Amino acid sequence: MGGAVMTLQTILFDLDGTLLDSAPGLMTSTNTALARCGCPPRSLAQITAAMGNGMADLIARSLPGGAEDPRFAACFDAFQEAYQSDMFTGSAPYPGILELLEALGSRGCRLAVVSNKRDGAVKALCRQFFGERIAVAIGERPGVSRKPAPDSALTALQELGMPAQTAAYVGDSEVDIATARNAHLPCFSVDWGTRTREVLEAHGAVSISHTPEDRLRALSRV
Repeated sequence: MGGAVMTLQTILFDLDGTLLDSAPGLMTSTNTALARCGCPPRSLAQITAAMGNGMADLIARSLPGGAEDPRFAACFDAFQEAYQSDMFTGSAPYPGILELLEALGSRGCRLAVVSNKRDGAVKALCRQFFGERIAVAIGERPGVSRKPAPDSALTALQELGMPAQTAAYVGDSEVDIATARNAHLPCFSVDWGTRTREVLEAHGAVSISHTPEDRLRALSRV
């Protein structure tokens, strides 16, 4: 990836569907939990469509009765137990992502991840797949509300020691668009994850990239 000069100094990334293809591990854990509760399994496409707003929401969308299903609490507990061992199963950075992070780092950008996944899982996945490329990783935890609240994005900026005026947000869903808006950050969307270009445009996306190379070029023009 080329060496264009960038004016942005800080890039906040969503994790699932943006940097990491984690749907296989989520499907394995979800279907393990559903089976324990006597519910039918979900396909990879169904799991992908249900991603984007945290683990509890994923289970709610996977149960026949949603969040009001009387099996929700037991199913969610079973999911969290299974995910401790399944989170790395089949998961991998999307093609070109490591090169994107390396290119941004070489240009002096500070990089962070903000996710609706539990904080411990976010940190473990970032350590496993991105190492020192990601300086700060923030997930759902006490005192940090889930996206689209701006808390995780603002917490990441605080931990990086960077002002919002230097930053942009990159994500793959309508939740990410709303998060960037609530945090008063420019949003750059990607369509290789859980949402199509049409869905992103319907939720107000103004910059959508199809590959990490496209995303680097778009960020370099800011």
